[in-house]
Amino acid sequence: MNEIQNVGRRGFLKGAFAAGTFVLGMQILPKPLWANASGDTGLFQPDIFLTIASDGTVTIVASRSEMGCGSRTALPLVVADELDADWAKVKIDQAIGDPKYGDQDTDGSHSIRSFFEPMRRVGATGRVMLITAAAEKWAVSEKECTTEPGFVLHKASARKLGYGELAAAAAQLPVPNKEDVPLKNRSEWRYIGKDNALFDLPDIVTGKAAFGMDATMPGMVYASIEHPPVLGQKIKSYDDKAALKVRGVKQTLTIETFKPPHHFQPLGGVAVIADNTWAAFQGRKALKIEWDTSPHAVYNSGPFRKTLESTVRQPGAVVRNVGDVDAEFAKGPKIIDAEYYAPHLAHASMEPPVAVAEYRDGKVLAWAPTQSPQAVQETIAGVLGIKNEDVICHVTLLGGGFGRKSKPDQVAEAAVLSKQLGKPVKVVWTREDDIRFDFFHSVAAMYMKAAVGPDGKPTAWLQRTAYPPIGSTFDVNAKYALDEMGLGWNNLPFDIPNHRAENGPADAHVRIGWLRSVANIYHAFAIHSFADELANAANQDSVQYLLELIGPPRIVPLKAEPEEQEEQRRYPLDTARLRHVVELVAEKSGWGKHPSGNGHGFGIAAHRSFLTYVATVVEVEVDGEGQVQIPNVWTAVDAGTVVAPDNVRNQIEGAANFGASLALLSEITVTNGAVDQSNFGDYALVRMGSAPKHTSVYIVESDAPPAGVGEPGVPPFAPALYNAIHAATGKRIRELPLSNTKLV
Repeated sequence: MNEIQNVGRRGFLKGAFAAGTFVLGMQILPKPLWANASGDTGLFQPDIFLTIASDGTVTIVASRSEMGCGSRTALPLVVADELDADWAKVKIDQAIGDPKYGDQDTDGSHSIRSFFEPMRRVGATGRVMLITAAAEKWAVSEKECTTEPGFVLHKASARKLGYGELAAAAAQLPVPNKEDVPLKNRSEWRYIGKDNALFDLPDIVTGKAAFGMDATMPGMVYASIEHPPVLGQKIKSYDDKAALKVRGVKQTLTIETFKPPHHFQPLGGVAVIADNTWAAFQGRKALKIEWDTSPHAVYNSGPFRKTLESTVRQPGAVVRNVGDVDAEFAKGPKIIDAEYYAPHLAHASMEPPVAVAEYRDGKVLAWAPTQSPQAVQETIAGVLGIKNEDVICHVTLLGGGFGRKSKPDQVAEAAVLSKQLGKPVKVVWTREDDIRFDFFHSVAAMYMKAAVGPDGKPTAWLQRTAYPPIGSTFDVNAKYALDEMGLGWNNLPFDIPNHRAENGPADAHVRIGWLRSVANIYHAFAIHSFADELANAANQDSVQYLLELIGPPRIVPLKAEPEEQEEQRRYPLDTARLRHVVELVAEKSGWGKHPSGNGHGFGIAAHRSFLTYVATVVEVEVDGEGQVQIPNVWTAVDAGTVVAPDNVRNQIEGAANFGASLALLSEITVTNGAVDQSNFGDYALVRMGSAPKHTSVYIVESDAPPAGVGEPGVPPFAPALYNAIHAATGKRIRELPLSNTKLV
């Protein structure tokens, strides 16, 4: 039954209402998850999440994208558990973009966090209705009935009925009220909290799985687009004579450069249309294009770094203030300060951006590996001047995403070209396109300063950060990253009596977007590197010093906007949980049992992001030539209630490799507005020789609400690695990546 299909509403309803089919479609999702209201009534009526056919097949709709994060397995598992379904008889249908499914943006590590309880209610409601149908058929009390996978049981009479046998009767029943639907006790969970293989795994490993690059439409042509090298440039003139001589090339078309703010609009450029991708690529190489000027041509990453560093040496906008930092500094205690820097990063997922789209009669049908099918609808509708509901987006598997594929500019390109051509178009980006024209992770500078008492502990702590904000994607005047301060900056968990966090302004000259764990990357790098520096200055053990910085178990009081208060109530910043992961990872790594120095060292960092507490210890070996090896990584994770433990381990193991890339090798630089890097030859990722050799993951058992998993493993890795390098070599490094620093 391992089959995944894309399900359109009409097609689903056509199959769902066949004779003998039980369909559960109800207002299950809480209002905060509703994407928007439909129609003029202001009421939201979620589409169908669950059906049971007369043959016992259970179909569960997955409304989240699958890019290796496991959400397309985990959420249906939650439904199946509460339904008490037989997982071997479950089929998963991939939802198309539709507000009826709620927020479908698979970003921010919130799939399980946001949909765990709603999906439990979907399954539990189905189970209750099936029990009611069986009880009526047997003329017994519902309280006498129970379930086992795929069956309702009446133990007193040793009778049982399969879900398929009850489907028709259950379909006639009214949907019960929420308060009449009991959820299972944790001890009754059959799938939740247990290891289960990804539903897609058999097809992925056998090559049957369909990714965006595999999508086709009858009669389609292929397009490769030469984008303006500098953001905002327009075509001054172009010559396509040589391109048109390439065998298979049909014609060229232009795409208008976006109008600021760029949002997710196409960048613009010249598209080469061909019978196949190879011809399109070769024809594009033969183009001769003259570009006009752009104000972003002044951007050079080297001088811009100095600008950012100058900014953080000056007061910025205060985003959190505790006590009186200035008064404490004025007392004249020992002062320690340091500056940290992180460059732009590219997403560089294995599958570059790709999409197929067809424009016909004022409507668009698209297939894309997207993290946000509703963003596809909104972007295409905005570019073409049609309604959102006239854009249908089918979601394929994603060959990696990391946040890039929630930005659907390439899907909009396919739709724009299809409208011009009158036929389906497949747009394929090269690796060079992917790296040069990304929505880049922002460059950042941080300044840290502490007043240190006789015991070596800080009595005052000042931190400043400055970087081009993600808000610049949507507002040309955005200079401050105030909306991103909750990403590891205005929520420092340390027990310091005087603390101030600030944010300085910065202009954006390339497209800025979210990348796996977002601003937590550079914020955690600065904070936890500086914490280790203070421990070293005090000649104290890094783990013990970190625990004393965190302080006693307590709930850290934080300000919250009205829309954030409920989340903060459910997920308070609890230092007991942070302390526990530090203590656990120290124990598991054998911290303190192995001497550091002479090229061998251990480093630790602990960070809370996406409501999950993570502590990481990295072991390094540095040889006489300065080459770094990572024999071991240990990570302790407290993500609250865990649905799929093996998937959590997978995510944390992947985060170690991801973190190793950004810490050791990855960097985007810009010259005169154009990105210097182009492929893996100059935008390097870790390979087997430099990747961590062994990663051990320890999951804390918890009955707290589920938190994020896909991203929290990344932030503590770089500071833990750099702290380990300092322990091994005595050399303190304050900039990413390591490839810019000579260790010997």
